[in-house]
Amino acid sequence: MNALDDRPPALPATTLRSERLLMLASTPDLAEAVSDYQSRNAAHFNRWDPIRPADYWTVEPTRARLAEYATAFQAGTLWRYWFVRPEAPDRVVGQCALSQVARGVFQSAMLGYSLDATEVGHGLMHEALGRLRDEVFSPAVWLHRIQASVRPENDRSRHVLERMGFQREGYSPRYLYIHGAWRDHETFALINPDWGDQPPPAA
Repeated sequence: MNALDDRPPALPATTLRSERLLMLASTPDLAEAVSDYQSRNAAHFNRWDPIRPADYWTVEPTRARLAEYATAFQAGTLWRYWFVRPEAPDRVVGQCALSQVARGVFQSAMLGYSLDATEVGHGLMHEALGRLRDEVFSPAVWLHRIQASVRPENDRSRHVLERMGFQREGYSPRYLYIHGAWRDHETFALINPDWGDQPPPAA
């Protein structure tokens, strides 16, 4: 399929495989593993995440949230994946998501991601995001643009994006309320090089 077809774009696969990871779309069956991932990384994520209610990542609220994510995946509005190693399928070690998926004249999405504190520095996020990029830039899914917003002091996150070829597009003062204050963010974007000047698919 290409951008001139009248057929609507397909959804990405619900399981993606990279060299070292399985990337699993959200399902309520992952509730215990996701709750454990978020709980054991609470201090690691604290600086970068919004303040959540104390029970936000306990198992039952997480199960309900994962069911909502699964519905959104099929609706084509949010594609969230949880990373596991094939040899340890019950232990989540990271996640990435494309949210605010917009078709029509946009064909774009917002990227977010996180990684287990014990896995930082081994290239896993670069590997996972590369696999995600390949999937959503493929002719079947056919996004035109991925955008990410990163706090300027988050050097590791900025490095991942820059290594993947994301280009810095701007600076947004007081962009998001994170960790108890309005935080500045930088905007990065990656354009699908295969689009060229082709128009989006017909609605």
